[in-house]
Amino acid sequence: MDCNGCEFHPELFYDDEYQIWVRREDDGTLTVGMTDLSQTIAGKILHVRVRRPGTRRPPGKPVATIESGKWAGPIPNFIDCVIIEGNPEVLENPVLLNSDPYNAWVARVEASDGADKALESFVTGDEAHKGYCARAQRDDIHCQRTLR
Repeated sequence: MDCNGCEFHPELFYDDEYQIWVRREDDGTLTVGMTDLSQTIAGKILHVRVRRPGTRRPPGKPVATIESGKWAGPIPNFIDCVIIEGNPEVLENPVLLNSDPYNAWVARVEASDGADKALESFVTGDEAHKGYCARAQRDDIHCQRTLR
C-alpha cells in the first residue's frame, strides 16, 4: 500500500503525524522506526544516535536523534519506555533508514506500562492508512528512496 509513492504497512502502529512506526514484538518489547514520510522529509540520513541501553525515556524525550544533509533533530517518542538497544546496522549505515525504512528500525524499547497500554495512543490499520495518505497529500510529500 502506498500514498504519493510513500510505502505504508497497515499492521504497524503510527503516531498521529505519521513520523514514526511501532511494532509489537513477541517478547512484549516494541520496535521503533521512521516512516517513509519522515525519511523523505529528512533527506539522506548521515548519522543516527540512539540513547544508551537502560536509559529511561518519558514521552517527549527522544529515543534517538538523526542528522541528515538538511535537518538534525529527534526521532519523537510518545511512550514512557526504557531503551533496550539501537539497531547496529543502522548505527553503522544510517542511509538504510532511507533505502528501507520499514526494515531498518531505529531502536527497541520496553514500555514502562506494557506494550498494550503504550500502543493505545497510536493508530493502525485503515484508520492509519487514511491519516497517512491525508498527511502525504496535505504536505505534498512524494517519497523517494536514497540508495545505499
